[in-house]
Amino acid sequence: MKKLLLILVVLIFQTFPGSSQPLSTPEIDQLVERTMKTFHVPGMAVAVIKDGKVVHSKGYGVSSINTGKKVDENTLFGIASNSKAFAAATLAILVDEKKITWNDKVIQYIPEFRMYNSYVTEDFTIKDLLTHRSGLGLGAGDLMIWPDSTDFTIKDIIYNLRFLKQTSPFRTKYDYDNLLYMVAGEVVTRVSGMSWEQFVEEKIMKPLEMSRSAASFNRLKDKSNVIDGHSLVDKKLRVTPRESIKPGQCSAAGIYSSISDMSKWMTCQLNNGKYGANLDKQLFSVSTQNEMWSPQTIVPFKKDKYNGHFSAYGLGWRLTDVKGTQQVSHTGGLEGMVTQVTLLPEMKLGIVVLTNQESGAAFTAVTNAIKDSYLGIAPEDWVLRFDTLNAKSEKEDEELSAKIQAEIDKALLEAGKQPDANLFVGEYADNWLGKVTISERNGKLWFQSSRSPQLRGAMSFYKGNTFAVKWVNRIMKADAFVLFNLDQEGKPAGFRMKAISPLTDFSYDFQDLDFHRLTN
Repeated sequence: MKKLLLILVVLIFQTFPGSSQPLSTPEIDQLVERTMKTFHVPGMAVAVIKDGKVVHSKGYGVSSINTGKKVDENTLFGIASNSKAFAAATLAILVDEKKITWNDKVIQYIPEFRMYNSYVTEDFTIKDLLTHRSGLGLGAGDLMIWPDSTDFTIKDIIYNLRFLKQTSPFRTKYDYDNLLYMVAGEVVTRVSGMSWEQFVEEKIMKPLEMSRSAASFNRLKDKSNVIDGHSLVDKKLRVTPRESIKPGQCSAAGIYSSISDMSKWMTCQLNNGKYGANLDKQLFSVSTQNEMWSPQTIVPFKKDKYNGHFSAYGLGWRLTDVKGTQQVSHTGGLEGMVTQVTLLPEMKLGIVVLTNQESGAAFTAVTNAIKDSYLGIAPEDWVLRFDTLNAKSEKEDEELSAKIQAEIDKALLEAGKQPDANLFVGEYADNWLGKVTISERNGKLWFQSSRSPQLRGAMSFYKGNTFAVKWVNRIMKADAFVLFNLDQEGKPAGFRMKAISPLTDFSYDFQDLDFHRLTN
């Protein structure tokens, strides 16, 4: 769900003396501590699996700056979109049980399922739910689930899909989405008679003895060792409110787990679905794993230091090659926490990094350094490289924000520049997000969403028919333009929206909204 700026770079700096030996535990410790300090991450947990054995499993820092409790190998983190691989696996189990096929039509199991175009609805398969090739734009409809506090149910989400317009032809382009993974979870529910949350716990977590994990925070049996999320707000670290993903939506990003439990999941993956003391049990078949790990959707790709040749999305996994070996991976992000799982199956290598801050640079720096050491390639100072790139992006973002604020301040000083605020007061509605009320408060316009209460804040005149809304919740980092359109009388008839900063997370899909006026 969170946008993670995973930037492919060229070899520049070295951290450790050139060596083909995997990083030792003290070297990983040093790497992690430096990474956490550089990117202001209060807590992190890292595990490495090699040849069926856990060779490193350790927590670092604190689970919360409020409590100061130490992170260990059993500390639970929200793994966010790394839940998608579990969602694919639940469907794979049903395929193995011959209760569904990958190419079954979704409307066979969810008759009310509708996409914007009828031909897409009729041909949409279970596999299509998992491949990010629906034709919907990046993160389309995510404002029904993001930021936390919306009141949309899985029933609402399925119904509202029909209002989300295609931005590309069906099955032609990769655009990451979350909502269709929730629909995938609903398929599991309708076929199995169990909620997706119960299914994944009973059919995957219980057999693998992932005893502390659960499909969502609210389903955790023991919450005594769980992280708080953290975010930098005005360059100060703050604890973020706990996201509570609703039942029926957890198949996209709901799971909470630890590196101890995730090591069991990775070991099963690296053993082609086998588990147990003698690998005599099978969670899912080799054929369904091959399908999950087969390229389904081509992803735009640039050459990098790993000399890869392709990038694709499978079913719940991202796929590429690094130095001639297959890489299967995924990332995940919720408010205040980001995670990464990386598998190199031919090397029997697995790496998981869980963090309680929003820095994708942090988990990428740690993962890449460990991976490089196993690949036997010249090491790079990933920490320095990502720190440099982050500083550049943040500087550009600050300059853009300052420029927009200067325009707002200028408009305030110029007589006659400000439009009559009363013209814009009223109720507006979007087909899928619902009603927004724009009112006057303390001399300023005020934006308030009915179904997503966190979308509230003061609006300042920018230029023309455009205002800038500054959300009360500064952790969101998603201030937006509100662009009014006028009718033939010169009165506001509706508005569109657009994120102000290019760094805004893609799940704030303001560009997909189209409000029309309900009242004056």
